[in-house]
Amino acid sequence: MLWNSFLLALREIRRNLLRSFLTTLGIVIGVSAVITMVTLGNGATQAVKNQVASLGSNLLQIRSGQRMFGPPGSGARAPAFELADVAAIQERISGLAAVAPEISRTATVVSSANNWSTSVTGSSNDFLLAGNWQLAAGREFSKAELDGGQSVCIIGETIRRELFGTRQPLGESMRVKNFSCEIIGILVSKGQATMGRDQDEIVLMPIHTVQRRLSGNRDVSSIQVSVQNEGDIDRVKNELTQLLRERRRLEKGEDDNFNVQDTRQIAETLSGTTQILTTLLGAVASVSLLVGGIGIMNIMLVSVTERTREIGIRLAIGALEREVLLQFLIEAVVLAMLGGLIGIVLATLASVGLAGVMQVPYSFNLGINVLAFVFSAGIGILFGFMPAKRAARLDPIEALRHE
Repeated sequence: MLWNSFLLALREIRRNLLRSFLTTLGIVIGVSAVITMVTLGNGATQAVKNQVASLGSNLLQIRSGQRMFGPPGSGARAPAFELADVAAIQERISGLAAVAPEISRTATVVSSANNWSTSVTGSSNDFLLAGNWQLAAGREFSKAELDGGQSVCIIGETIRRELFGTRQPLGESMRVKNFSCEIIGILVSKGQATMGRDQDEIVLMPIHTVQRRLSGNRDVSSIQVSVQNEGDIDRVKNELTQLLRERRRLEKGEDDNFNVQDTRQIAETLSGTTQILTTLLGAVASVSLLVGGIGIMNIMLVSVTERTREIGIRLAIGALEREVLLQFLIEAVVLAMLGGLIGIVLATLASVGLAGVMQVPYSFNLGINVLAFVFSAGIGILFGFMPAKRAARLDPIEALRHE
């Protein structure tokens, strides 16, 4: 019975191919839109996680002031850190892979006729370890260069490209503001980080060099702490808070004038935002599925009217009402399922193409594809039931008189 009804449904669909295609078009658009939006949204979420992960492994960022975001010290008249704070963290807290002091100043770097405005960062070799930086060429700072604050620097790929083009600048000098700096290393490209910031636009120098030649003081803007084991992050965060409160002489009950920021929090916040947007876009796109269902119901009502005499003949020779109901219901479901299958194919092609354009990872999501297909079949049942019921309840005598 079901097989015969399925074959009859396919025969009717083939009989009016153009009308059947236009009927399923709403389902095709709805399914493809939902799958594409959710797939790209998941890709964007993964891209955010990858960008945050590129900042460093198990990384804690310590900044002066009470605000998590914004320039160090924003939101409060908070004192800067000192190199002694970095030494105390290294001595008194266990389980750390790297502790890197950091100070940044904006400066123009010049080589020959090329110049570029960028941020010059002063730190130690631990900066490379904490931030998962790899050297494409050259070497790290020597102990003598760090202790003596010598004019040496390691540059990112963007600085190399903008100032030197295709040339290998190792051993050459470039001017940083009003002094000359020897290039001893080039970093492997890391691309964009969160908020679209170019991580490769970096000039790294010994912290004493930046303090003496650019900032004019011994302040440390922030401290990066890399934890060896992820499971120790919460413990280290608590110990850092207690140690810094002690060193900054904060009384019990007094608010912190610094913040310890876990990069996992950034990932969770940004990922949560993209997931909410993905859900919203998917919900908006699913409205077109309802429009497609209304289109199926409309065409099935027309089909019932056109085939009234056929229905009357079937009822007159002994067909049961449920058999007629099943025939038209299966026809509606087959239309919806065909639209769902075509929509999945189109969504896959669109997702792969748009993921490349948007530069986000593409990941096939079996769950949303199955859900969209099942939902399209459900739309066929929901909107095909009324026309099918109307066909099954036709009076055979009246149906046979229909012209």
